[in-house]
Amino acid sequence: MVGGAIRPGGRTARVRAAVLQAAGDALVEHGFDGLDLADVARRAEVGKTTVYRRWGTVAGLVADLLTDMAEQSLPRTDTGSLIEDLRANARLVQRTLVDPRQGALFRAVIVAATCDPRTAEALHRFYAVRIGEWAPCVDQAVERGELPSGTDAAEVIRAVSAPLYYRLLVSGDPIDEATADRAAEAAVAAARAGIYRMAITPSNPDVLPRT
Repeated sequence: MVGGAIRPGGRTARVRAAVLQAAGDALVEHGFDGLDLADVARRAEVGKTTVYRRWGTVAGLVADLLTDMAEQSLPRTDTGSLIEDLRANARLVQRTLVDPRQGALFRAVIVAATCDPRTAEALHRFYAVRIGEWAPCVDQAVERGELPSGTDAAEVIRAVSAPLYYRLLVSGDPIDEATADRAAEAAVAAARAGIYRMAITPSNPDVLPRT
């Protein structure tokens, strides 16, 4: 889910990029418990005081790393077809999770989020950004008549990546393109069947009742 957009110039931007690259490397090598601001400063070849002044804590550094990952993420695909859009989403997640560095980095951050509230909050923001970017392809499918009205776009996007993260974190089964395509196809089939339609609430009274 993470791409390689060109970063803006300037010394502050270069320092941030170097520190976040070093933090990611350290997370991959040692995990959250082994992350040390002084070590990150050494790896990034910047002063310790710079790192401590700007990020303050390990949790603050990881939170900024996740913010940066969201900023660098590749834009969503827009093919005009729901299944093709969601296949593209699933394959992007698949490539990220099997990448030696990115997969290990996500695993380390997710583990850290289970025990550190600030990291958890940053992780939630990261995925909210990514889901928010891809949700319009579901909304557009509703407008085209591909899906029932009232389909919860965010739930459909979550359903695409959930089986892939299960393999990363729980089962250890291979995460290949066929698995990614199957996850997208299953999410589309469930959405077409009305599984992800929102229930009627005061905030969305126009949603038709589930059958």
